[in-house]
Amino acid sequence: MKSHHLALAAVVFCAALRLVAAPVESFIAAVTVYTDRAVVTRAATVELSGGTAELVFANLPQSLDERSLQVSGRGTAQALILDVSTRQTYVDFTPNARVKELEDQLKALGKQVRALDDRRSVLAAQTEMLSQMEKALFAPPSKEVPRPDLGQLTSSLTYLSEQRSRIIAENTALDEGREELRVKIQTVQSQLNELRGAGGRAYKTVTVRVAAAQSGNLEVSLSYTVPNASWVPSYDARVLSTERAVAFGYFGVVRQSTGEDWQNVAVTLSTARPGLGGAAPSLTPWQLDLWREEVVRLERFQMSAPGARAKVADAQYAVQMQMMTSEAAPPMREAEMAVASVEAGATSASFKIATAATIPSDGTAQKVPITAAKFAANPEYLTVPKRQQTAFLTAKVVNTSEFPLLAGAMNVFLDGTFVATSSLRSVMAGEKFDLALGADEGISVKHKRVQKFTENTGLMNTGKRITYEYLITVQNNKRTAERVIVVDQVPLSRNEKITVKLLSPDAREVKPTDEGSLKWTLDLKPGEKRELTVKFAVEHANDVNVSGLE
Repeated sequence: MKSHHLALAAVVFCAALRLVAAPVESFIAAVTVYTDRAVVTRAATVELSGGTAELVFANLPQSLDERSLQVSGRGTAQALILDVSTRQTYVDFTPNARVKELEDQLKALGKQVRALDDRRSVLAAQTEMLSQMEKALFAPPSKEVPRPDLGQLTSSLTYLSEQRSRIIAENTALDEGREELRVKIQTVQSQLNELRGAGGRAYKTVTVRVAAAQSGNLEVSLSYTVPNASWVPSYDARVLSTERAVAFGYFGVVRQSTGEDWQNVAVTLSTARPGLGGAAPSLTPWQLDLWREEVVRLERFQMSAPGARAKVADAQYAVQMQMMTSEAAPPMREAEMAVASVEAGATSASFKIATAATIPSDGTAQKVPITAAKFAANPEYLTVPKRQQTAFLTAKVVNTSEFPLLAGAMNVFLDGTFVATSSLRSVMAGEKFDLALGADEGISVKHKRVQKFTENTGLMNTGKRITYEYLITVQNNKRTAERVIVVDQVPLSRNEKITVKLLSPDAREVKPTDEGSLKWTLDLKPGEKRELTVKFAVEHANDVNVSGLE
């Protein structure tokens, strides 16, 4: 061992005499994607002839974080990694097929903009012509041009009104079309600028200096962190009503515009959030000051600026597969989803996607499968018929998988039919949660007011009583027994001069909450119908004006 270190020391000492620069042909072998960044791992195999060599990794993303660089290696060369350095370089722009395609798109979009502008010019000329016609219509009569009669005047005014309405509508459509083209041009131009830069594109070059005691190969692994990459969870929940179960499809939707395509790489999705830092935040002094009107106006102006309003855009889609068969074909079997492996750490979890993925650097969404699971579900229906005469299916579920379910969008299918887009909160392994599964027309709900009766009360008719009666009808049209939770309400008085008396249901059967809510839990047999009555009276003096009554 001592002689080995002496040999390496001798190599380092003679580095100036035997320095060799070796450009490295590397490829992206693996990527770990976080919610706001990605760690890219490149792999390469080089042949070393002994002595000191510079392994040059060229054309890496300009945005890579130099502090995140990590290098490791193994091989027969018995190499020692001396240091790692980076520098920024510029490469002259060379046209390629993608750039040509984007340039053609810009030209086509420019032609569309010019066509809209030409049409606007035509409409402006038509508007001017209509103004001249209107001016002539109301001009003083002359021998050559007599005053039009009432019928001609009415017909002309109708024509002018119709033409002006047409021009206004067409101008509005032109404005919408031009805005849509502006967004498209901005998107294409941004992609084009990314590809060719301003006179040349900036890259990072990483140089790894190694010393080898002898000739041999070295498998080098270089990893670095880049921004402009993220992933969000997405779910497909397929409710199997006859099985009382939910088939869960768990996906990761990955986007990246890091400057390099990820071609056929091993992808890992991590729930860690490195952007939050490693420690909890500290408090700063909480100071009070005199209220100043100009500060409030400034804050309101800043919050009303377009950049302060978040824009949510997220695209969701479902994947379905069909298989064709013939008489001699084997029995049909459901396609199974590739399942990622999960590694739980102290503060996060990582999902290693089972198959290699290709994710281009254009910001498009790529959906990769994480896992599939089937959970037992205890379904029940919730309806608030006063607001919407629809029953919404919910399910009591336990996450029996080993995967934590992060908060995300969810597509809901009921017995193979798409019914709703919902959302899921974060659910850890083994945790219970409620699953909102959308509306189900199999439960019929009706809500109507059957009576509103006003009468005078008190001595000398000094008071007034208004009695309201509502009828709620719930019917189970399904072939299975179902539990339906019905929620309604009675008004609350905020003034001692107004009294609300609940007449039905009996308070011993259904007791209103402090917020005035009424809640029934109905276990309905197939085809069973139940009617619920809500009746209450509002009493007040004649000189009191009551707000909030229907």
